[in-house]
Amino acid sequence: MARAHDDNWDLASSVGVTATMVAAGRAMATKDPRGLINDPFAEPLVRAVGVDLFTKLMDGEIDFDAIENASPVRMQAMSDGMAVRTKYFDDYFVDATGAGVRQAVILASGLDSRAFRLPWPDGTVVYELDQPQVIEFKTTTLAGIGAEPTATRRTIAIDLRGDWPAALKAAGLDTTAPTAWLAEGLLIYLPPEAQDRLFDNITALSAPGSAIATEFVPGIIDFDASRVQDMAGVFREHGVDIDMASLVYTGERNHVVDYLRSKGWDVDGVTRTELFQRNDIEVPAPEHDDPLGEIIFISGRLAGHPG
Repeated sequence: MARAHDDNWDLASSVGVTATMVAAGRAMATKDPRGLINDPFAEPLVRAVGVDLFTKLMDGEIDFDAIENASPVRMQAMSDGMAVRTKYFDDYFVDATGAGVRQAVILASGLDSRAFRLPWPDGTVVYELDQPQVIEFKTTTLAGIGAEPTATRRTIAIDLRGDWPAALKAAGLDTTAPTAWLAEGLLIYLPPEAQDRLFDNITALSAPGSAIATEFVPGIIDFDASRVQDMAGVFREHGVDIDMASLVYTGERNHVVDYLRSKGWDVDGVTRTELFQRNDIEVPAPEHDDPLGEIIFISGRLAGHPG
């Protein structure tokens, strides 16, 4: 089903499925003996969602050789990609708080468990924003297994199409102090104008010294939906009737690095290939690469608002 301006979801439908899929990727990467990341909460969260496909992915019970255009090598490449992505943003938060930032905002937080697993300095407040049912599910599930946040965690149950800046300030965000912002795996699910508006709002809420991290997917501009048909086949074989290509917004949009720089942010990008190399992980062959192409991971700081 195509996206609509007022659509909504839980963790087993529409865009919510992608949050569960990403968490399953983190669970698989956590089991990898190379130990690039450690997310002990990803697996119990995915199991609680109850989508059979993702449980079988984590348990290694799917024979990818039996599915057209899929393969174990392709799935390993996807898991490795999730590992380097997760580590990049983990390190970003550690660096930001190491520089003195004491409030963090995770936009469209999904099944992100960083508020429970990162070594936040004393006094750090982590704000999580997502759909009400997503926030409630994660909070209840993690409480049920006895998980305790490692920072002060404040949840804001709101769709990002609503007035989330007002809700964030009402929850206690101090706009006179630096903030570390994260928009991970979010932008392709926003129309181009909403992407710009998101960064406009972030900039307006940010004091000098704030940090930002996100990614840009150049391949979304001329996205070829046929390249994700193998994943759609995996989904259908295991009872998940969803067309991943229909969830994203394609077409021309501003390059994130250029747009953020125009707003006063000093940001740089690093390609996923560079992250693979930086972490001594084999770069996937082109035929096993992400159908969205070469993702650029972005982070930087705000020196001061433009005049």
